[in-house]
Amino acid sequence: MSLFCKTLALKSPPFLLTISRLLSSSTAFDPPTSSSYDEQVAAAGRSRDFEALHRLLNQRYKDGCFNTKKTFKFITDTIEHDETLIPDLIQTLSRLDSGFARKNAFDSLVSHLCKTNRVDDSVRVIAAMVRGEYGVNATTFHPLLNALTRKRRIDEAWRIIAMMKESGTNVDVTAYNYVLTAHCVEGEAELAAEVVERIEAEGLRADARTYDAAAMGCCRVGRVEGAVAVVRRMAEEGVPALYSTHAHVIKGLVGLAGWREAVDYVRVVGGRDVLLDRENFGFLGSVLVRRRRVVEAKMVFDEMGERGLDVGEKLRREYVALLEASKSRFE
Repeated sequence: MSLFCKTLALKSPPFLLTISRLLSSSTAFDPPTSSSYDEQVAAAGRSRDFEALHRLLNQRYKDGCFNTKKTFKFITDTIEHDETLIPDLIQTLSRLDSGFARKNAFDSLVSHLCKTNRVDDSVRVIAAMVRGEYGVNATTFHPLLNALTRKRRIDEAWRIIAMMKESGTNVDVTAYNYVLTAHCVEGEAELAAEVVERIEAEGLRADARTYDAAAMGCCRVGRVEGAVAVVRRMAEEGVPALYSTHAHVIKGLVGLAGWREAVDYVRVVGGRDVLLDRENFGFLGSVLVRRRRVVEAKMVFDEMGERGLDVGEKLRREYVALLEASKSRFE
């Protein structure tokens, strides 16, 4: 045995004991987490300790603990009682380290304000980002456009898009998708068509969300064949359809054309992706169950079984309940 091995053998017991004590020590250092930083940020925000807030927002990025949807949650319960809070936050965030730390903090603040219906305050924050050249881009505006279009404040959404252009921000297809979806939800076909024309005029490429909104819009105005054409166009363009896109078509076919056409559609688009087949057949089955179409639902569920598709516990319970209710009517 070498001298090194003999020495290690002689010293192993106390050495291992030391390691054991270190590993089992209750005073071991706990690495920082995004959750722990959120708690500290909340405490600093509630107490209006903006120096501590500045330090924490800088340090969490250095520790790899990015901001979360809870980072600025302390604003929700206090903003109505403190008109200076947003200006103070803007000033604090403006002093953060340049680059991702500052931009991400601003973007997180904008997102939180939009989720809590503080749209006007979010516009003020974005305006400050533009003035300070703090990395504002299309992603910064998305939460604001989402909030406005969900509340049908379409004119304001268009003003925000104009603001994007004035600030030198490239308006992406996602920005237009928010407006397009809002029109399609309401079945406003002509207005939706105008948005699509603008997307094409600006040289933007339609994505899955664009097509999804178009399919929904077609179904809302009773043109299910148009929605089927949208899905066909997606296949030609190599754009994978979202589950929701197929759901729009399936629901539209059941409502207007009949369940047989819906089954034919699911079969035509199926056979390539097991998850998609399970989703489409399952959705069709759920629609038929809700409409209490016993015979048709049974055929769909039987086919799911033949294809080896998992029904899902919730849908299975609903289907069994429908069958039992149907039997009881004839007893």
